[in-house]
Amino acid sequence: MRVDSTFTLKPGDLAPKFSLPDADGNLVSLDYVCGPHGVLVVFACNHCPYVVHLADALGILASRAFACGIGTVVINSNDLEAYPQDGPEFMKTFAQKHEWGFPYLIDETQEVAKQYGAACTPDFFLFDADFRLYYAGQFDNSRPKNGSVADGADLQAAIDGMLAGDPLPKNVFPSSGCNIKWKPGQEPAWFPVA
Repeated sequence: MRVDSTFTLKPGDLAPKFSLPDADGNLVSLDYVCGPHGVLVVFACNHCPYVVHLADALGILASRAFACGIGTVVINSNDLEAYPQDGPEFMKTFAQKHEWGFPYLIDETQEVAKQYGAACTPDFFLFDADFRLYYAGQFDNSRPKNGSVADGADLQAAIDGMLAGDPLPKNVFPSSGCNIKWKPGQEPAWFPVA
């Protein structure tokens, strides 16, 4: 589960640039996925129950965001050797099943996750057209076992506020989910190692 101290990006910070491969090996950059009004960067994977819980709703929200000029990209930073169910062949199936019409990329070195301060799957970072961080927080208050349906209310409110030119949101709830599965020895300094 994410805690506030794990953030390395603060509101207003620039998005770290990247160029990462998708499941077919095609390189995709942050500049490529950014829409005229911004970009949503999500860290996720295939097997996490928190991601599975909201995967359909994320596809719907991303379609709405795209219509408003905001691109979406999902990055899988898990250790694919230790968690082969998150591997490229399963990424393609997962994305098709949940109608993800946006790039789903592999962060094999896990460096992009570290640069963003991503701690869990899913983790959400919304940037404006100048690549400035507007929102980093939860999708909504639903969870896999709390009986609620994922609708992306918190993230949608942030998108609406950003498009309206509202000030940076306050009292943001951090993302919840499974820890990113770090490769041995690659854990960030802030990651709690038992």
